[in-house]
Amino acid sequence: MPHLLRFLLLSATPANAGRIIMQIREQLRLVGVVDPRVALSKKLKGKAPANSTDGAILDTLRSGLRFKTMLCEAFLKELKSVDHPKDHKVIDVWLIMLIYANGGALQKSAEKMLKSKILQGCIRETLFDQCIHGNTELVKVHFMSFLSVSDYLLACKEEKAREFASYLFTVLFEQFSDTYSRQELVGSLVAHIGSGVSYEVSSSLDIMISLASNHSEELIPISSHITGILDYLESFNEDNLRKVYDIFCHLALAAGFNTASGGSSVANELLMVVRKQVSNPDMKYRRMGIIGALRIISTMADVDVNAAVNTSSQQPNWEEALELLKTTVNCCKFVTLPLIFLYDELAALLESKVLHFAILEWIGDYVAEFDSCFLTDLNNGELSEKHLYDGIEGELWMNLDGNLSPICVNIMPLASTLPQKSQPCLQILSSQCSLLTTVERLIKEGSLGGLDALLGCPLHLPSTKHLDGAKWGNLSGLQKRAVCHSLYYAINWIRELLNAFSTQVACRVDNFSQKARDETAVKLLKRLRNLILLEGLLNAFLKSYPLSLPELRYLGDCSGSASSSKFNLPKKMGEESMDGTSSNKGQKGRKDKTASEKMNPDDKLKQPTILDAFKRAGVTVSQATNRGSSQPSSSGMMSKDIEQDPNYPGDLGLVDLMTAPVQLDMQRFKFRTLHTRCLSLLNYSECQDSSCSYLESELPIYLYLLRDLHNKLDNLNPAIKPFLSTSQAKSSHVHCPKKTQEFLDIIRPLFLVLRKHLVGAVSMIKDDIPYVVISKSSIATAVLKEILGCYRKLLAIPDLLNQPNMSILKQLLQSLQPTENFDDILSEFQPYLAPSNVDYLYCGACKMLEDIMDPVCSSSYLLSSDVLITMQSIVNSVVVLLDGSGESNQKKVQIGCSKAIIPFLRKRLEQSAHKLLTADHPGEVAENGWQTKGDRIQKILQIYLRNSESTSDLLRELSKALPGVPSTKTQEDASNGFPTLCSSTIPSWYRVLHEENTGSLNKTIKQALKTRALSERGSTDTILEEIQKSVEVFVSLIEKCKSHEKVSMHAMAVKHGGKYIDTFLKAFNFLETQFKDHNAIILKMLKELQKATRIIQTICSEAKGYKRTMITSKVPPAKRSMERFLFQVKALLHNCSTEKKFWMGNLKHKDLHGHVVSSQVYGSVDEEDDEETDSDTPADENDNTMDEDVVEGSNEVPMEEE
Repeated sequence: MPHLLRFLLLSATPANAGRIIMQIREQLRLVGVVDPRVALSKKLKGKAPANSTDGAILDTLRSGLRFKTMLCEAFLKELKSVDHPKDHKVIDVWLIMLIYANGGALQKSAEKMLKSKILQGCIRETLFDQCIHGNTELVKVHFMSFLSVSDYLLACKEEKAREFASYLFTVLFEQFSDTYSRQELVGSLVAHIGSGVSYEVSSSLDIMISLASNHSEELIPISSHITGILDYLESFNEDNLRKVYDIFCHLALAAGFNTASGGSSVANELLMVVRKQVSNPDMKYRRMGIIGALRIISTMADVDVNAAVNTSSQQPNWEEALELLKTTVNCCKFVTLPLIFLYDELAALLESKVLHFAILEWIGDYVAEFDSCFLTDLNNGELSEKHLYDGIEGELWMNLDGNLSPICVNIMPLASTLPQKSQPCLQILSSQCSLLTTVERLIKEGSLGGLDALLGCPLHLPSTKHLDGAKWGNLSGLQKRAVCHSLYYAINWIRELLNAFSTQVACRVDNFSQKARDETAVKLLKRLRNLILLEGLLNAFLKSYPLSLPELRYLGDCSGSASSSKFNLPKKMGEESMDGTSSNKGQKGRKDKTASEKMNPDDKLKQPTILDAFKRAGVTVSQATNRGSSQPSSSGMMSKDIEQDPNYPGDLGLVDLMTAPVQLDMQRFKFRTLHTRCLSLLNYSECQDSSCSYLESELPIYLYLLRDLHNKLDNLNPAIKPFLSTSQAKSSHVHCPKKTQEFLDIIRPLFLVLRKHLVGAVSMIKDDIPYVVISKSSIATAVLKEILGCYRKLLAIPDLLNQPNMSILKQLLQSLQPTENFDDILSEFQPYLAPSNVDYLYCGACKMLEDIMDPVCSSSYLLSSDVLITMQSIVNSVVVLLDGSGESNQKKVQIGCSKAIIPFLRKRLEQSAHKLLTADHPGEVAENGWQTKGDRIQKILQIYLRNSESTSDLLRELSKALPGVPSTKTQEDASNGFPTLCSSTIPSWYRVLHEENTGSLNKTIKQALKTRALSERGSTDTILEEIQKSVEVFVSLIEKCKSHEKVSMHAMAVKHGGKYIDTFLKAFNFLETQFKDHNAIILKMLKELQKATRIIQTICSEAKGYKRTMITSKVPPAKRSMERFLFQVKALLHNCSTEKKFWMGNLKHKDLHGHVVSSQVYGSVDEEDDEETDSDTPADENDNTMDEDVVEGSNEVPMEEE
């Protein structure tokens, strides 16, 4: 067989190469053991020695392919035509590997072919199983080629390719037990780990963890090669650091952690490195040490691991783990940020792993000091003594338990005095609370009954009389800082309470009744209302007194002063101490009467002043202030003597609790984050009475939670760019699960809740009351905007479209179905769409958004554009779902989705966009006009054009409407049929029409180049007609500059004109091939283009004369494009015509209206500009101001027939 094969390869010619390759693929098997388990059980690993017939065949193929490049090309061409996985054979893998091993120019082609087949799902793991298992000796000869291919796949951006590389590394490690092969493989993985590419590093560490956990005994002899990973620790993020320490923990556990019984070099080295890092004063290394120590503790104190230790002579692993934990805590005890980081990491570890009870018990005893540090006893719900703290009175705020509350959180005394090392730091209050509640839940089987007093207890904060108007202005800088810090720590205390006690309502706890769960949910919603108030107040104070807030969680490289500098905060803010403040815990605050007040829902919708905000949020006002009346009136307001003060907003102005706190959001990255489980509160209401309208009183609470969900979705998929950026500053490190799958599982129950709030918000917009200061519709609009944004972000999650998550996608779409039957609009589909299929659900979601478009459109144009953009996200999701897989036909059957719905959805989307563009909104003009809505109009117009059946026809129609739009505001602005096309919005329309026309031309030219070889006259005529329409649109847009004198319009004409000409240049090869049969239409479009280029040249000349830098900066690329166009036209007519149809000459300098203008008109133009120059003179590519006016006119010359 090898000799016959050699003869065939030597006799190969271009004519028979394809047939030879086909026969080789059909006849040669080279199949090892199909099932690797059979190879392990029957010990067939060495079945095929390298000098066997199979080895000789491979050697013959390798030599034949090396000297016959055409055979390699024929094979790659043959392989490219194979579409189904079942048609691929083991010989395909071998041929790819042989071509790759031979190197040369085809090596890259082999790599790309293998990657393409893997991504398409055509080449699967079973093929490599058959290739490697049972053929170890054959593969050993080509081991480095297999390893190099694995390296290439591991460095790919595509996750599927990296997963395949993980399989290859694992199977190569398992099949080749010799030291050399394993050292090479491990060395290659270590090199990838040090590459610095995030996805490559993460995947490489995952492979190494898999090997360390499943083959730790085999890795121990070559562990010296793995320790090279430690050289890259400084460049790893926290997730990768955990993976690194997990690798070494697996190895150390296999070798023996116990140093008293001999131990191992791996364990000793690991413990030594971690202890040095923990004690290092540099936070960067201490962070590594904390992560490493906790990973070691999680391994040594694991319940299953300790159960396996049976020998009495060996010290239990958990005892050594406890010693390491004590050492770590002692090293961080007096440094704030490391201690915060340690508490947070330890709390996360306890939630994810079951540790030995002795470890848990010690942690519980340690955090029990929380009571004496931060809590103060109360007498009948009031403080026993009154004190001033730096001249500031204190009082109790937000007491949910009234006189029954035995304690309060002692924030004001600790925040007001100078820092003292002997006192606890408020910076660790929230993190220590998190650790305390985590330990309590683990010990009490999920219940927090022992800590329920923390949820309802009051907060000792500055008196409200210091927080309004002139009284705030009279405070000193230190006093203002103390007040702001007190509110800041209170905010984060409440956020941690929400994180802790939301576990009682989000998950079912065995010893927690439904009644207790409902009561806890009500308290949590009240705490949310308190949180909104505190954030609104602190945001108002930060406007008048900018301050850098302390960090309450470790932010990695963002920690310290660097984090404040990037927000351009004042210098004093950057110098603010990060160590927190403390005070003598023996000091007591003032007494305060506590009451939980119910307010009128309508009153909650009014824009409050400072004290009014207190009353609406249920904040207890001190006895001295509330002397006149201790009970609210039936309207929800306090007594008259209290109302007098809020009527004057003072220096701080009005506090709007509904808008996002911009000042706080700038420093949001320092806050304690809300966990995803807190979002379950969206399903609860403060009012247990079914007749209570939560939409009036509780929408602010839901708005706060929805904004948090929106931020989490942004953080989950940062690659998605929002259409419009919000006023909020980006907050890094938003708390959400590390894995998208985990996040989807958590928020899955919220889909119906989102739908409920969506419907409620729309109904409130319909029932708006016009005379309310802040109408109900304004809050409903904000809620609806956040919900639509959440839906868009959810639909854009790539993992949601994977087959395993199809049920979650269906559940999301089911929450968007209309209440009424809509089968009548689906009658065009044959066969009918099944209600259980994804395509039916997509259509229903689109119909539901259409239904809410009308009531929303009458209320807010911006909100209606949000609805339209959400509809666009539905269409995009369908396209990605159907076009994102190589197995499209099979996938359509599995998911129940047809491509026929794409034209249907795009048609509905076009109709909705047209409705918005033609809708008349007089309220918009009365308010801010259309000036502030240019970006939205651009987006709507793009959707309208891109989803139309004929973009070119629509572009021509819209371009004809532009000349009728006046350049100034008149009463005839809407005469063109588009109220949104007026003098204020014409720049937005002009830009979009240019961009879409250029894009449409580019698509047409690509189609022309694909069909150039076809002899079908109909397709050629259609393409030429499309190009002619595009040219007409372009000329019409450029001619608009004659009647519109805005510099911005002229600048866009020059910029997009040059881009259009560049795109048109790509069509000259096609035009040259078609010139003989279609010379008339081609000459017509070239002459039409000449009209536009002349106008552009005139604009450039005038821009130079009048020194319009906005235009002159765009002139050189546009001029170069038009010069290339000129010579391309000359070449086309010279090559395709025997008659002289082209001549060049000098043009007179004219203005946009065709009048001859001397360059003397421009006072700044040199006299030499009057001289005429040769038209063939090229433009100076480095000249931004266009030196020669006449050259600008002479570059574009008439083309006339003789």
